Amino acid sequence: MSTLKEKYKNEVAPKLMETFQYKNKLEVPKFEKIVLNMGLGEAIQNPKIVESAAAELTLIAGQKPVITRAKKPIANFKLRAGVAIGCMVTLRQAKMYDFFEKLVNIALPRVRDFRGISGKAFDGRGNYSLGIKEHIIFPEIDYDKTDSIKGLNITVVTTAQTDEEGKEFLKLLGMPFRN
Repeated sequence: MSTLKEKYKNEVAPKLMETFQYKNKLEVPKFEKIVLNMGLGEAIQNPKIVESAAAELTLIAGQKPVITRAKKPIANFKLRAGVAIGCMVTLRQAKMYDFFEKLVNIALPRVRDFRGISGKAFDGRGNYSLGIKEHIIFPEIDYDKTDSIKGLNITVVTTAQTDEEGKEFLKLLGMPFRN
């Protein structure tokens, strides 16, 4: 069992039950999934960039990503339906806990001028979305071997009912919020 899961069981869940007066331990917020998404607009001109992004996302997540394709053609962007324009991966169970621990303890502190992440990026239902401008903050990515620096979106889906519950849950697990 991962150290984060043990911390959740022994420290976080009892504290949340006390704070929000849950009657049942199944009401306590927990992780559902973590979704990593890389949207690659430049893939329209250079289709090979999707393959390199998928390989790098595999290294970051430890799981093979799904290639996302354009649903509709958009003439202004010279985009045809069915063209590969990104990749995404959904993490659950053990890989999800391992990734969250790596994100909080290793990757986020490597961001330049890091002062914490915004506490306002909740969706109203306790889920948190985070945008990363440089994927090279992850230790698996070798800066010299990447062809370009890419951004990625990370969405943490929880069972929390409100933003307040979700924020407290993530804060207790070590997410460094600045506000």
